[in-house]
Amino acid sequence: MFGLVQILEIHLCQVRLKEAQLHLTTAAATSTRTDVLRRAILSSGALAAGAVLGSGLADESFSAPSRAQDTRILNFALQLEFVQARFYEEALRSAGLKGELREFARVAGTHERAHVAFLRRHLGPRAQPAPPLRLSDATRDPDRFAAVAVVLEDLAVAAYNGQGTNLTRPALAAAVEILSVEARHAAWVRDLVGKRPAPLAQDQLWSAAAATRTLAQTGLLGT
Repeated sequence: MFGLVQILEIHLCQVRLKEAQLHLTTAAATSTRTDVLRRAILSSGALAAGAVLGSGLADESFSAPSRAQDTRILNFALQLEFVQARFYEEALRSAGLKGELREFARVAGTHERAHVAFLRRHLGPRAQPAPPLRLSDATRDPDRFAAVAVVLEDLAVAAYNGQGTNLTRPALAAAVEILSVEARHAAWVRDLVGKRPAPLAQDQLWSAAAATRTLAQTGLLGT
């Protein structure tokens, strides 16, 4: 059975995206985004020594939108939603969350399950199954949970944004309905951990390759 990294890499090849360079547009932005990722991933114990943190910008060239490409990209999004839904579900059971952090996990988890259902309905028989996951300390400790939640929600916003121009108009309309909610999740959890809810005036656009790398670094993926 393929792990999520392999599944997303297959999607990446099919969409024919070029791997994005890892950088941000300003030194301040680089410091902010890298610090968030470094603290989150190191605190979850998921980053191997020597790994490089970074943010992938949007690909410079895109495949022409088509229904076949919509299927590949929306399945890519579905895999992200599966991860988020399972992450929040397990954290509510095991992380000892309290107060507003628990409320965030409850609300966000409900939304992510709805996103999974929405995408599966949209894809119909073309929907890919849920990936295998490895839920570790990130779902057993409130601080680690919050740090990884920031990474996942920022990642979801950047990944949806990064694939928007690759979709046909009907598929884009479906994706936008989810993107706006993911952006609210990201702002909410950032505020809970003392981060600026909207650190940049323009969001960075991540390629599928960059999203896959960052997701792998959270340590949530099975093999």
